[in-house]
Amino acid sequence: MTSETKPGCLIVFEGIDGCGKSTQLRRLAERMRAAGLPLHETKEPTDRPIGRLLRRFLEGKERTDARAMAMLFAADRLDHLVNEADGLVAKVHGGGHILSDRYYLSSYAYQSAQMPLPWVMDINAQSAALLRPACHIFIDVSPETAMARLKQSRPYMELYESLEQLRAIRKNFFTVFECVKDTENVVIINGERSEADIASDVWAAVQALLGANGEAGKWQTKP
Repeated sequence: MTSETKPGCLIVFEGIDGCGKSTQLRRLAERMRAAGLPLHETKEPTDRPIGRLLRRFLEGKERTDARAMAMLFAADRLDHLVNEADGLVAKVHGGGHILSDRYYLSSYAYQSAQMPLPWVMDINAQSAALLRPACHIFIDVSPETAMARLKQSRPYMELYESLEQLRAIRKNFFTVFECVKDTENVVIINGERSEADIASDVWAAVQALLGANGEAGKWQTKP
């Protein structure tokens, strides 16, 4: 990064499976690109080797212990940040903005369903130190709404996609939010509305975020 280049920021979408975060990430990306901003979209688990292994476990093609799963998520995240091909840390320091579908708050909420939350936070501490999001946007829906959407859109359910699991994970997210309220910027948005209404709230939150960083002028685009 040159002395003239301002670092970009990481904006993360979070929520239980079926909340609509991927749709909202895509809509935000369209608006950001319309504003002429440098942008990279990504997701976790990644499409890199560790992420591909994780997806085999999530799809039930392989089985392993909950501790191993948690460690794999942490390892995939670190690789996501620092790999030489397209690591996120380098992108942000180069001035690009990043939208990510999930980050370490997902690990806190999902893995703490079976493992102690402090342990899960500890194994992800390096990622938090390397790149802390400017904002976590949590799309909140009821587990019942999420489950109905998943049944409509998928031919099979993944590891965490049962009503009981979704209820536990949503509860865990709010426990996590209380634990990290002094260090993380979390914006909770009601996801039980139309895509357009949710997208409008997301856009307002992101405009406020970038405006606080002195970049509001870049974000004044038409809806």
